[in-house]
Amino acid sequence: MDADFSHSPDYLPDFLKKLTDFDLVIGSRYIRGGGVRNWPVQRKLISRLGNFYAKMILQYPVNDSTSGFMGFRRKVLENINLDEIKSEGYGFLIEMKYRTYKLSYKIFEYPIFFTDRTLGKSKISKNIIWEAIFLVWKLRKKTR
Repeated sequence: MDADFSHSPDYLPDFLKKLTDFDLVIGSRYIRGGGVRNWPVQRKLISRLGNFYAKMILQYPVNDSTSGFMGFRRKVLENINLDEIKSEGYGFLIEMKYRTYKLSYKIFEYPIFFTDRTLGKSKISKNIIWEAIFLVWKLRKKTR
């Protein structure tokens, strides 16, 4: 989860309970009950389009591929070859979820509200966005 309180720690008790029944729990902005606060329209659009793009290309059931609020059961991390993962930023977030899905682990999306930071700057860059755009095609090709 983000350390700047964009992800509220208030979600943690219920979030952790879900990890008893699921292998990956994702704090999702893009399911019923979730959302974002204090984002400019441009950022909302980029995020929505990016998540739609990843879901369509990868053909998997995750609605919030770029959420950084995630909890993995230990067995998932032990079975994903972490040494193979070279992506960063949004690409890393997408790749971890996709690899979990391809290994047939149970995934649950927990509704959260993401609140934009009040201090500091985003680390998003054009390079991070381009990496994620091309990564989904590499992942799809690699797992066919």
